[in-house]
Parts: sequence; structure tokens; C-alpha cells
Amino acid sequence: MSTIDTESFLTLHYRMRGPDGHEVISTFGGMPATLSMGGGQLSPAIEQRLLGLEEGAKAVFELPAGDAFGPHNPEAVQWVARSMLDQLGDPDEKYAPGDVVQFPTPDGLGQYAGAVVASKPDASAVLFDFNHPLAGQAVTFEVHVIGVL
Repeated sequence: MSTIDTESFLTLHYRMRGPDGHEVISTFGGMPATLSMGGGQLSPAIEQRLLGLEEGAKAVFELPAGDAFGPHNPEAVQWVARSMLDQLGDPDEKYAPGDVVQFPTPDGLGQYAGAVVASKPDASAVLFDFNHPLAGQAVTFEVHVIGVL
């Protein structure tokens, strides 16, 4: 049987639950995921726990608060001027708490997301949280390793 190492290509089913037990994402019941270890699809802390698992293995990992996606960084909560948002998207867009907005990276080659927290009363700026939604939280990660190359 093949064993997961740092350069493995994987086919697996996985499920992630937040600290309240709410399912955040799951491939169970659908198509399995395929990914490369070290490719950035999973956090390094989760990848570390997969190392050594064999093809066919099933496991559940409890990751303590902040381990899976790092601590919540208050500096990643920032006001973005409405004028900038208008330039990047639809000037008529309404932003409500909980909305997730995609932003281009400074080099224009990628994207990152921010979740709306609040808007200024005069609508001149919107407060975004650019942390991962599970940053600073405990996570349960369940996996069924289907294939290892």
C-alpha cells in the first residue's frame, strides 16, 4: 500500500467542521478531491497530520484553536474605501455583513477574499475581515484516503 509523504498526489474524501460542529465543507457523497501535498489546497497543519496515512485509511483529526488556519489577526480587519470597491466591481453593489468579496492580488495574478463585517453610516467605506473564516478556531478534519501516488 502507498503511504502519504510530502510529495504525494492524493485522491480523498474529506470533511471539515468548525468548533460548533457545523460542517464547513465536505466531499463525502460527491466527487472525491484530488490534490498534491504541498500545493496549498490544504493548510500545512492538516497536511502534517496526513503524512504517513496509507491508501484506504480513515481518520479524524481535532486541531486546536488557531492550528489549522492560524490565529485571528486583528490587523487583517481593514476598512476599504467605497471608491476602491467601485473601481474593482459594480458601483451599485450593496455590501452586507457576511458577504464574501474577491479582490485581485497586487500583481493581478491571483485573488484573495474578504468577508464584510460592517459599513460606515455614510457608506464611504466597508469593513472587511481578510482572515480565513476559521482562523483562530478549533477544527475537526475527517478524511478517507482513496488513492496515493
